[in-house]
Amino acid sequence: MKFYTSIPSELKPYYQAELEKYSAAYAHGDLKVAWNHLERAHIIGQKYPYAHTFVHWKMLQFGIRIKSGKEVFGHIPKLIFGGVKSFVGKIPTGNPGGANVPPLKPFPIEKELQDIFSKAGVHVN
Repeated sequence: MKFYTSIPSELKPYYQAELEKYSAAYAHGDLKVAWNHLERAHIIGQKYPYAHTFVHWKMLQFGIRIKSGKEVFGHIPKLIFGGVKSFVGKIPTGNPGGANVPPLKPFPIEKELQDIFSKAGVHVN
């Protein structure tokens, strides 16, 4: 079993760019675009406990700000268990992380994100 810790330096700029795009879109009131960037950050970082947990923290904050009980209550267990699942390499690849999707269901990864993983030399499955 492989234990994962922090996001690789080759992948980190893409993860951080998604979080910055999230912040910019949120600041401009474009909630749909902001959420999409959080989902992309989740997919990029979900294999790494700290990055994974941080995105769920941001998703929880988003849920609080938009007053969505579903997102708020959906992210509390994800904050507790998501990082542990990442640490031991048991994540549903491609899962966007929102409370609107089953937490253990894998999803196809869009081409643009596949290309990011390839550029960073990171295997996603």
